[in-house]
Amino acid sequence: MSESGVHAHAPHEEAVHHAAESGNHTLNQWVAIFTALLAALGAVVSYQGSHLMNEVLLFKNEAVLKKTHASDQWNYYQAVSTKQHLMELAGDLSPPEKQPGIATKIAKYQEQKAQIKAKADSLEAASSRADAESERLNRPHTGMARSLIFLQIAISLASITALTGRRWLFGAAILSALAGVGLWVLALGWVAA
Repeated sequence: MSESGVHAHAPHEEAVHHAAESGNHTLNQWVAIFTALLAALGAVVSYQGSHLMNEVLLFKNEAVLKKTHASDQWNYYQAVSTKQHLMELAGDLSPPEKQPGIATKIAKYQEQKAQIKAKADSLEAASSRADAESERLNRPHTGMARSLIFLQIAISLASITALTGRRWLFGAAILSALAGVGLWVLALGWVAA
């Protein structure tokens, strides 16, 4: 604004204002719109991929945790088994009057082993299920990562198009974007499966 109170626009502001009002979109305007849309889509794909990777890691951690608990149960099973074998040896070496007490302890250890084995087997199965779920979720994550690569390539090609004015680069950017969107949609299908 000048001192007289009259507002005068600079020549480049007038050109920008005229281009915006004319409705005649130049290649650079289309590239800018295209790039902005791809950046927004890339942010969505990136968020979904990160969220999915967190789930993959949570299931993988659960699988490791269950496997560790199962290993603890198998160690406990071995300790009880050792006690049982010692009682069986004691039964072989003890006088007949001590046999009923020893037989009771042997039966107790056999029952404990059955319960421990069942718990260990259950933990092994839970570990396998968590590991399988982690693998299932990792497949779409890989697809989303590939999708994001193609979207980033499209953004790069579009930027080069804006600098060089080469329309064929814009076509290559569109093809790369379509590949990225296709991979993303495919990955979303894997998540739903």
